[in-house]
Amino acid sequence: MVLVAALLVGSVSVTAAQANAATNGRARATAAVTTMMGFYDQASGRWAPDDPWWQSGNGLQTLLDYMVTTHTTPRAYLKDLKNTVALQRKPLPWWPQGGGEFRADSTDDTGWWALAMIRAYDLTKDPDYLAIAKTDAAYIGSYWDDTCGGGVWWDLPNKTYKNAISNELYIALLASLHNRIHGDTSYLAQAIRAWNWFDSSGMINGQHLVNDGLQTQSGSCDSNHGTTWTYNQGVLLGGLAELYRATHDRGYLTSARQVAGAVIASPDLSPGGILTEPCEAAGTCNADQAAFKGIFARNLGALDRVLPGQPYRGYLLRQANSAYAHDRTDSDQYGLSWRGPFDSTSLARQESAASLLIAVL
Repeated sequence: MVLVAALLVGSVSVTAAQANAATNGRARATAAVTTMMGFYDQASGRWAPDDPWWQSGNGLQTLLDYMVTTHTTPRAYLKDLKNTVALQRKPLPWWPQGGGEFRADSTDDTGWWALAMIRAYDLTKDPDYLAIAKTDAAYIGSYWDDTCGGGVWWDLPNKTYKNAISNELYIALLASLHNRIHGDTSYLAQAIRAWNWFDSSGMINGQHLVNDGLQTQSGSCDSNHGTTWTYNQGVLLGGLAELYRATHDRGYLTSARQVAGAVIASPDLSPGGILTEPCEAAGTCNADQAAFKGIFARNLGALDRVLPGQPYRGYLLRQANSAYAHDRTDSDQYGLSWRGPFDSTSLARQESAASLLIAVL
């Protein structure tokens, strides 16, 4: 199915055909999540236990997003939530210094799990999940210093790299905590400080796309002009949407729309209007990178919901319709390229597609 939508810089209109195609969205999302749960391992509390650990945190958030968005809480999925948290909050065998609660040897790994705990709180209102997220925010924040004027380190204990994703997750986590804690001022102040530093760091380039990080490895604090991975664009959008919810300062929306519009207009990231990871053309995407587009879709959806008229819904529906028509098997497995054809199945591919389909509900 090929759907035509009017593409504007920073905005996409929704056609009647797209709106009609969205009527089956819940069934599509349900099928994608059900297939994703086929990767779940009760014994370890992880999805695809041999895959990168952070992807189970991302898988958990995908599952929770589904339940929050559809207003359904299947008992089996609640059992999986409790099982995952009980097992994975224990001290990590490769990073016992963290002391558990998802504290890890890279701050971005902690950030993914912490945002999943925010979503678990949204679903259950259990304060224990919010307490874990607070612990994780303090842990990530303990690796903020004055190198390059601020920011948190990515890699521990070596502290050789300040990158986009760790700092974006930190912004999103802090703002999310503020928005769920009545009377908070501290988390909001930290989130604003972190965003102000990020905005001036040079990681957002002249095309309004986010490069991967800073040249801290060489002693320089310039942008490394690294790959503009889609998840680096997406997590920032989600963080800025949370900051807008906290402050009603439309400046955060202006910054977010510049990034979102740059992705949509990019011939590299949206060739032919379909979101594409930079590694796809070369066939070099690894187990991490195959998950990135779903993270972008999740966060673009979060931004879209706080904007009048939902200007990005047409773009998101185009991705969902293309993936469903061209990148799916009869058993609702999804591959890497949302324009197709289907290549193979993996946790990263499946949770990415599931997040996309949830984003358009």
